[in-house]
Amino acid sequence: MGKSKRSKINHSSHRPYSTATKFNQSRTPTHSPLKSKLNKAPQHLPTIPFNPTDRVLLVGEGDFSFAHSLYNHHNCSSLVATCYDTIVSLTEKYPQAARHIRELEAAARDDDTADVEVLYGIDATKLGKGGMASGGKAVKKGAFDKVAFNFPHVGGLTKDVNRQLLVNFFKAALPLLAPAGQIIVNIFEGEPYSLWNIRDLARHVGLQVRTSFKFQFDAYPGYRHARTLGNIEGGGRWKGEDRDARTYILERKDAGATQAQPFRQKKRKTESSDSDQDD
Repeated sequence: MGKSKRSKINHSSHRPYSTATKFNQSRTPTHSPLKSKLNKAPQHLPTIPFNPTDRVLLVGEGDFSFAHSLYNHHNCSSLVATCYDTIVSLTEKYPQAARHIRELEAAARDDDTADVEVLYGIDATKLGKGGMASGGKAVKKGAFDKVAFNFPHVGGLTKDVNRQLLVNFFKAALPLLAPAGQIIVNIFEGEPYSLWNIRDLARHVGLQVRTSFKFQFDAYPGYRHARTLGNIEGGGRWKGEDRDARTYILERKDAGATQAQPFRQKKRKTESSDSDQDD
């Protein structure tokens, strides 16, 4: 039998960034004047910096739940999802990864609208050169519209080591971008992450932060933050989903006026380039 088409989520537009539908918006009707006023208060919908037509590279995936969510809930069907670990190490650290990988590989096999690839042993700092010293692979095809790294962190090490991780990632990702391509980095708010100064790191490698906005975990159904060192028995007290996080969109400094505006503008702070949305 030939490949079968999966049902696609209907998208009203093809803006590079889309404003997602608010999850669980149903409310119990009320006749209280006070509650009615509160219910009319403006609500910020999450911004999704991925378009169904984008060619997307994900690096540093943990249990592949983010890739799984992008494919199933945001129609990202041209997707290369990679992790640093070998398949053996990965499934030991994150047993739940096996299901996500199985379903992504099934999409690559059975869905004629999908171009999905799962790769192991990919070093995010050596994307075009090969991965780990023990025979890691390289991402061989470029021209990605989006290259994304979720919550980069070298487990338990210093600020300088993590800053260097980001710098080396930026350098490795730049040659793989399409002409108007962008790099997406999600990091937690507060220290020690704020000490990394991602804007400064970007400038040193010829990038600029186009914008930033709040990252909302519930905008990616099924996605769970995976700790670098693997699952903690019993779940642990610390959960990434409970922390505030931010998305940074980076582009080449020379992108200039030739690059299309990435999304419908919200009210923004009056800065010339490195700017944030007010959410």
